[in-house]
Amino acid sequence: MNDKSEIEKPMLSIDGMNFSTLEEFYDEVSNKLIPNVNWGRNLDAFNDILQGGFGTPSDGFVLVWKNSELSRERLGYSETIRQLEKRKLSSHPSHLSSLEKENKRAKNGDGATVFDWLVEIIRSHDTIDIIFE
Repeated sequence: MNDKSEIEKPMLSIDGMNFSTLEEFYDEVSNKLIPNVNWGRNLDAFNDILQGGFGTPSDGFVLVWKNSELSRERLGYSETIRQLEKRKLSSHPSHLSSLEKENKRAKNGDGATVFDWLVEIIRSHDTIDIIFE
């Protein structure tokens, strides 16, 4: 009898050719990972769906990120600046200073990008393996 470590994880994939913005990334997640599921379409909700129970396997899976270098470019500093500007519009005034600092770093080509945010969330799940293609 196979023990759990020998069981092959299901493979799910997303394709960087299909998105250029964080919002389009959420569309890709909706279409490829959790079809027909309504979810929050934000970073916290993305983290939640990776835990399983929203259509992703709760025992984990392998996420194949096709055209990941294209995603790294498209979800780079320009998209990061755009997302930080959007956050400023809905953030509590006490958060504006830190958002401004983060935005300034991004404008200087420094700090984490949207791509980095997403990869960090994925890697925070021990049950998910990621393959960049």
